[in-house]
Amino acid sequence: MRVVIAEDLALLRDGLTRLLESNDCTVVAAVDNGADLIAAVEEHEPDVSVVDVRLPPTFRDEGVRAAIELRRRRPELGVLLLSQYVEGTYAHELLSSGEGGMGYLLKDRVASLEELQDAVERVSAGGTVLDPQVVRELLARRGDPLASLTPREREVLELMAEGRTNTGIAKQLFIGVGAVEKNVTSIFQKLGLEDSGTDHRRVLAVLAWLQR
Repeated sequence: MRVVIAEDLALLRDGLTRLLESNDCTVVAAVDNGADLIAAVEEHEPDVSVVDVRLPPTFRDEGVRAAIELRRRRPELGVLLLSQYVEGTYAHELLSSGEGGMGYLLKDRVASLEELQDAVERVSAGGTVLDPQVVRELLARRGDPLASLTPREREVLELMAEGRTNTGIAKQLFIGVGAVEKNVTSIFQKLGLEDSGTDHRRVLAVLAWLQR
């Protein structure tokens, strides 16, 4: 798997490079700003780009803007955003930008090779990865409309928004796949969402509802 990294902190950039390369990834470029990120992706055509949300010169949203531009140019590119804080707007903007694998993790997650590698692999395969803390904050913003969901349905919804399949949710909650399917159906009915039949669109639908 070929990866491009965009991170302004040299120590973290080098750490990400070592972590990924120790687990069968090839880091073809590691840059510190959005312009160089775009150039590196155009030159090396990686499978995944791991991008800090805030890059020079203003350290606001240069990373995510560059990532969205890359997705416009190369819709198949997997993008994994990293951030120090939960910024739900960026998660929604990235997820709404097109096809291909997408993810948003808090930087604390990169301390775990297993978490990082799992995220990169899922994004490379076209999946969606959301940090559980991002999901919790998005859920909390909705307030009362979620009151109709049972505690189990809330658990299932949170895992759905993380990009988990029904089988993955069943394993996580130690219940049968049939039970998960019933909960998913109930969630869609209660929230007025139509199940499109694909995991990616399902996550987009959930996030669209959470953000409206």
